[in-house]
Amino acid sequence: MIKIKSSIDDLNEYQCGNLPLSAIKLKTPTTDDIQKKTFPIAVVLCVIMCISMFCKTWINRTPVTKPVFIVIGVALGLASLLIHEFLHAVVYPKNAVVTIGKLKNKLIFVALASYPLRRSRFVIMCLLPFILGIVPLTVFLCSSPESASLNGIMFGMACIGMVSPYPDIYNVGIVLKQAEKDDNIMFYGDDMYRIPNHENNRIK
Repeated sequence: MIKIKSSIDDLNEYQCGNLPLSAIKLKTPTTDDIQKKTFPIAVVLCVIMCISMFCKTWINRTPVTKPVFIVIGVALGLASLLIHEFLHAVVYPKNAVVTIGKLKNKLIFVALASYPLRRSRFVIMCLLPFILGIVPLTVFLCSSPESASLNGIMFGMACIGMVSPYPDIYNVGIVLKQAEKDDNIMFYGDDMYRIPNHENNRIK
């Protein structure tokens, strides 16, 4: 079940599900360190986007777009950040409560849930929003160099779609490193927990 909130103040209010006694807290950075840890991922994704623009321009030996169209694409990409959160939410089963909304006093959208997912499904949940970057990037790379408006809009949207999931990539790395293949993963408060295999039979 997906719920929409116009403003979210306390994230912990929406991530307080039934945590099994055997759940094991995953080692994650403190709030102060998280940006420092995830920043290199964002840099790598930005470099990939710059390389894609350079390669398309170099191969065609001509500018393939104009800055104004890239700005329009970035604006559309920012507008699609709400869709980004819906893509997280649709991976959860129907009986899970997922709250989507904007953080109070911030232009940040979130999808909050405290429900155990199999490790493989958790990874899909984290990475599914990459569709919003991969699709426009593919269109950009395959389109004609003369289509300046399409190229710029697709590239701008791809920049937002490819870079915005960088915290999700970090979460996937933590889960793959610290959790077993058959574990369930769930958010609880500000933390992530793994639920060992022997608990999985209780979770539908």
